[in-house]
Amino acid sequence: MSTTEQRTAASGPTAAPISATPVRHVWRTAAAVVVGLAVLGVLWSLAKNPNLDWPTILDYLFAELTLRGAVVTVVLTVISMVIGLVGGIGVAIMRLSDNYVLRYVATAYVWFFRGTPVLVQIIFWGYLGAFYPRVTVGIPFTDVTFYDQRTSTLITGTTAAILALGLNEVAYAAEIVRGGIQSVPNGQREAAASLGLTPAVTMRRVVLPQAMRVIVPPMGNEVITMLKTTALVSVIAGKDLLTNLQQAYAQNFKVIPLLVVASLWYLAMVTVLSLVQSRLEKRYGRGFSAARAPRAAAVPAIATDAR
Repeated sequence: MSTTEQRTAASGPTAAPISATPVRHVWRTAAAVVVGLAVLGVLWSLAKNPNLDWPTILDYLFAELTLRGAVVTVVLTVISMVIGLVGGIGVAIMRLSDNYVLRYVATAYVWFFRGTPVLVQIIFWGYLGAFYPRVTVGIPFTDVTFYDQRTSTLITGTTAAILALGLNEVAYAAEIVRGGIQSVPNGQREAAASLGLTPAVTMRRVVLPQAMRVIVPPMGNEVITMLKTTALVSVIAGKDLLTNLQQAYAQNFKVIPLLVVASLWYLAMVTVLSLVQSRLEKRYGRGFSAARAPRAAAVPAIATDAR
């Protein structure tokens, strides 16, 4: 008997190869075909629709008024989010405070700005001059005045838009920051206190950096939402992207093509923000994903040693 035959006899009979037939997903394939045909039909309808007026779209896509409006939209988004983030951190800390006055004032602020539509707030700030005709700064209950100006001169359309969007964002950012702060275990604060760190330093150097993993994803969504919400300031002529294009189609009556131009710009800006958000999420979440990997890999090793 040869060596190969001896090994075969020692190892026992050879198992026959398994012939596996893949499961056919007929209905899933049919659904994909139907959806694909529907998408192609919609795209073909848009491309062949003469009312879309592609020449007008191309003329206004990079026109001066469009670029100027896009810059104002980005500026409104950045300033409003800075106000919202800074104010939101303060309001969130006030809501977590042991002081009843601070906690109730912060709760009332969040309740009011989350309970009223942002469009109503924009219109209110835009017509603030009808409520307060003049803005006066001085010593209360005296005739001493340091500053006096007409409200309509001080609060322009852009300023009213920043105030409305920024103050409204403070309420939403406060809840996001508060959830992030509460996600950090209390033992982190106790450890910082045992090292002699003050509560302010503990919040800035220990709690907030760890809370960023929870804060970044919803805050990124808020930035994207804020970018699109800036379109509402067109009701007070905020000089944003939609305002400029509305003024253009009010003269040439090219409503649909100019709305397509606005949509393309919003899609482009949202795409950029989505990529930045994805990078930030990976940056602040890398430590937690790496910490779980060794524990998951150690389980089979322990089981093998036990056997």
